[in-house]
Amino acid sequence: MTPLSADQVVATLANRFASTLGGILPPGRLALVDFPDHSNVGDSAIWLGEIAYLRRAGRMPVYVSALGDHDDAAMVAAIGDGTILIHGGGNFGTLWPKHEAFRLQMLRRHRDRAIVQMPQSIHYDAPERADEMAAAIRDHGRFTLLVRDAKSLAFARARFDCTVELCPDAALMLGRLPRPAPAVASVFALLRTDHERANGADAEPPAGVIADDWLEEDKGARDRIRATLKLRRLLVRDPQARRLLRQRVLAEWRVKRGLAMLAQGETVVTDRLHAHILSLLLDIPHVLLDNSYGKVAGFADQWTADYAGLSRATSRETAIDLALAATTKKEMRHVAS
Repeated sequence: MTPLSADQVVATLANRFASTLGGILPPGRLALVDFPDHSNVGDSAIWLGEIAYLRRAGRMPVYVSALGDHDDAAMVAAIGDGTILIHGGGNFGTLWPKHEAFRLQMLRRHRDRAIVQMPQSIHYDAPERADEMAAAIRDHGRFTLLVRDAKSLAFARARFDCTVELCPDAALMLGRLPRPAPAVASVFALLRTDHERANGADAEPPAGVIADDWLEEDKGARDRIRATLKLRRLLVRDPQARRLLRQRVLAEWRVKRGLAMLAQGETVVTDRLHAHILSLLLDIPHVLLDNSYGKVAGFADQWTADYAGLSRATSRETAIDLALAATTKKEMRHVAS
């Protein structure tokens, strides 16, 4: 198949996301829960994409919350008989137990209203570990599950008694983005340092390669943003509007940080799904590795394999070699022209 441009891939997948959500969201007021109030850039990109879609659709949530500030009574008062949307990502299963417990809580406490799980990747470390979730979904009866890859789709349709649909990641609703700064290195390698990393050596990167992860954020900068938000909140009376403002500002700051990191390289190497997606949105050529359980490869196989700027590798060393070679060829073409 002819390789596709970033514009083509992003437009196609954003349209697919919007049409899928448009076909399954019930009418009425919405809550969007499980805001990702942490440093992982990818989760903030997902949340901003969810908000971008909801704003475009004229369906902005009347209640929003994170795990630490969720209030069931306030949510019910705000949405009435409306729908609960649960933030998407890769935390459906046993890898991130706090989010799984919250999802179970929503299913058990709110059997009288529709719940839609925004696009997720599913991973249970043993099939029987999904039994509790399967029972909660069955007992709830009005749960819709969106998944990002074929493996998650097959698992969910075999195990869960609910509507299951295949849907791209919400971050694609951010659309194509301009590169925030010129590259300063041949290769920027954004590689996982958490428990989803695949096996790989931690050798010192070769010359021309910057290696980092995006889990660390500057505490001083975060504190300054939160102090500024406290002042801005004085101008906003509605508590939910204040909370939404806080979430948006923090998410935008985190994604801006991630985009600046990726833009350091002429080429990117990564095993993070959203470093792949944001590199696509920036149209930065990149070499993609899988994570520990196949989430990254599954998404790329399903949605982005035809992107002209995408290469694949199975080891960190090979990925960096491919990226360096690609940058060298680009430089040689530039000199020749």
